[in-house]
Amino acid sequence: MILTPGQSGDNPQLVPLLDAHARQSTARFRLLADKAYSHPSTRRRLRERRIPNTIPERSDQIKRRKDQGSAGGRPPAFDPLVYRDRNVVERGYNRLKQWRGIATRYDKYALTYGGGVLLAAIVITARVRH
Repeated sequence: MILTPGQSGDNPQLVPLLDAHARQSTARFRLLADKAYSHPSTRRRLRERRIPNTIPERSDQIKRRKDQGSAGGRPPAFDPLVYRDRNVVERGYNRLKQWRGIATRYDKYALTYGGGVLLAAIVITARVRH
């Protein structure tokens, strides 16, 4: 888990999150992400790390690629059946938001807020597994 200010984007934190995951586990996985992660630099970094991914292309990227014709390259692989599983992530966020202190961000300090999110995640995980 990486905590950032509320106004910052998620995409810049992907590489540090992948680095943290690599330190913890060597298991292979597939990254499922929304269109916010559909940036050429993000896709390049995932290719460099040989991480399979399912990320839909943004409409402006599709248009730009098509406007370039054959020089625009081929579209990235996308499997809509695999992408359906991304709703699990969204449901996890929704479970976290059911905790009033997390949803409203009452905590003044990032350390306190991060601890609350971690505690909520542990409780949610324990409830799901039993």
